[in-house]
Amino acid sequence: MSKCFSLTESINWCYRSFFSKSGLRSTVTDLGDGTMMHCWVPKTPEETKPDLVLIHGLGANAMWQWGEIIRFLVPHFNLYVPDLVFFGDSFTTRPDRSESFQAQCVMRVMESNSVKKMSVVGLSYGGFVAYSMAVQFREAIERVVICCAGVCLEEKDLAEGLFRVTVVEEAINILLPQTAEQMRMLMRYTFVNPPKLLPSCLLKDFIDVMCTEYVEEKKELIRAIPKDRKLSHIPKISQPTLIVWGDQDQIFPLELGHRLKRHLGENAELVVIKNTGHAFIVEKPKEVYKHFKSFLVAPPTTPQNHK
Repeated sequence: MSKCFSLTESINWCYRSFFSKSGLRSTVTDLGDGTMMHCWVPKTPEETKPDLVLIHGLGANAMWQWGEIIRFLVPHFNLYVPDLVFFGDSFTTRPDRSESFQAQCVMRVMESNSVKKMSVVGLSYGGFVAYSMAVQFREAIERVVICCAGVCLEEKDLAEGLFRVTVVEEAINILLPQTAEQMRMLMRYTFVNPPKLLPSCLLKDFIDVMCTEYVEEKKELIRAIPKDRKLSHIPKISQPTLIVWGDQDQIFPLELGHRLKRHLGENAELVVIKNTGHAFIVEKPKEVYKHFKSFLVAPPTTPQNHK
């Protein structure tokens, strides 16, 4: 018997309505090479506002990951919120699974919207993509915000015990949950105070709607992150960069935030959000917004570390 009601689908509809009422519209861009990119863009871009791209991480579509903070950002920025390839309504027939390819796809969407200069915020996996955009498109990317993204991880970190897991396949089982218990485990990893007493039927509903498409392709995206990765091979971006981390992150430990700050030197500022985990945007959206606004709107000052 077909399911007659889905709470996840209902929330998804509410997010769509909310994004639309916030002045954004849903678009799909055919990049012409077997790649289709969905992106929320301003209905009417304002010349007086800076352009800002929000790049989500692994998990649900972009609406679910940025919904808590959109209302704070809309008054100050022309927002562009893409679904990365294999998330939401974005996909490709091409075999490339690198963050470099994801970055190129996002940039082509921005070009199709006549956006020439922008700042970019990347969350978790999206931080790898944002960093790659800054490397590849130096003239177009003005400022960069990296949120809890282990850009400076090395392949050897897994075996040497930096992470809670020791092999990539363990990470995949956590990051791409296919059962209610796996979803509970993911929430324990991402929240300091994970939601309690969630019925398995609701978790399974979320998985059915959000986590069952392009599973193999998403596994390939995760496997591509640490493969042959060495700190000495990671370019140093030249744009002013804000690094934001939760002090109790169990997905990408805070040490990786400090490592990225050391890698970029005086060009970067590290902000640590207290009593939060990997999902700090959900846990403390107002505090996160405060740091975003001060960095992206006001002229950058001499970077400092804030704890």
